[in-house]
Amino acid sequence: MPGKFELAMQRNPHLGEYVRRIERELNERPEFYEQLSRDMKDLEWVNLIYPVGDPIFIHIYGRRGDRKYRVIQPELNDEERIKYEKIKELIFIKAGYEPPHKTKEEFEKQIERLLKDSVILTEEFVPFEEKKGFLSMFRKIKVPVTQEEYDKIEYYLKRDIIESGPLEPLLRDPYIEDIHAIGIEPVHLIHKVFETMETNVQFTSYDELDSYLRGMSERMGRPVSTGRPIVDGALPDGSRINIIYADDVSIKGASFTIRKFAAEPLSVTQLVKWGTFSPEIAAYLWLAIEYGKSIFISGETASGKTTTLNAIIPFIRYNYKVFTAEDTPEVHVPHEIWQRLLTREAGPEESRVEMFDLLKAALRSRPNYIIVGEIRGAEGNIAFQAMQTGHPVMATFHAASIK
Repeated sequence: MPGKFELAMQRNPHLGEYVRRIERELNERPEFYEQLSRDMKDLEWVNLIYPVGDPIFIHIYGRRGDRKYRVIQPELNDEERIKYEKIKELIFIKAGYEPPHKTKEEFEKQIERLLKDSVILTEEFVPFEEKKGFLSMFRKIKVPVTQEEYDKIEYYLKRDIIESGPLEPLLRDPYIEDIHAIGIEPVHLIHKVFETMETNVQFTSYDELDSYLRGMSERMGRPVSTGRPIVDGALPDGSRINIIYADDVSIKGASFTIRKFAAEPLSVTQLVKWGTFSPEIAAYLWLAIEYGKSIFISGETASGKTTTLNAIIPFIRYNYKVFTAEDTPEVHVPHEIWQRLLTREAGPEESRVEMFDLLKAALRSRPNYIIVGEIRGAEGNIAFQAMQTGHPVMATFHAASIK
């Protein structure tokens, strides 16, 4: 009976091709893991593959301090790339006559339907030759593809149109903490187990990178431009992104950093298990919140401030009204009465809403707890005013120590 690795290669032929190629290169077959352990970081040499959702797999190999992160996904050759671009063009034209979709599932079905309408399946490879001339505009063009080509093209259409394009494999990986891209250099990341690694994900040109960041920022509702080169926002999966767009500001070309968050917030028990704080400190925080005390969580960048904040929020009584004020949506509140507000940075100056404005509104909303995603400036005054008027506040801010 074939093992899980063999079954994965049967479902995904590109995985089998990659494994055979890398086995010749390293003289060693990678091991297959469905889940990783934090103990693996102490291994001197690793050569492993793990899935992040068909048809994407991740290969990590190398010695400690010089490990490589490789995305394994279907690859398009030159002929398949030509067909893909033509099919995408046809889909964009036909999509103008489609009713607007309301959900991601409807969008996927729409792409699948338009793809089927734009191709004709063939047993063997047939090159695509576009007819030129006036009459070709009125022909119902269908691109010949094999089943293998069809599967590849469907993956790339969904990846590039619905999902997050070249970064989709990295955003799917639950073991990634941060993603760093500077110009057209290879993307680097910080892995929860293997720490900093270089990836094989790379933008091929500055135009491609600029176009990608413009599209991503527009989807977030915070469009980036040379006039507004620095933007913070949140991706659909909740990850936080900071974009620096103009090349006179970011010298090596546009750059961005993505801070990934777990789909479900970590619990206090998990943080205690990992040694973030002791059971006694966890119990103390529980009692403090039970009695309506204010809590400020301080620390350096990537020290786990927001993670800790999200973990202790469930200690707030279930029937309390919670008011949150954030620049980007990072706080997760399980309570039914949750008034969630965000700043608005785009648009005319009179229509903008800053953190200061949100906290002033909080004082008139009669919340039982006010939670500030991050205190950076003048809004700190309002937070302390809220505490003086009897409103408990929970917040995070950057600091090397409590002093």
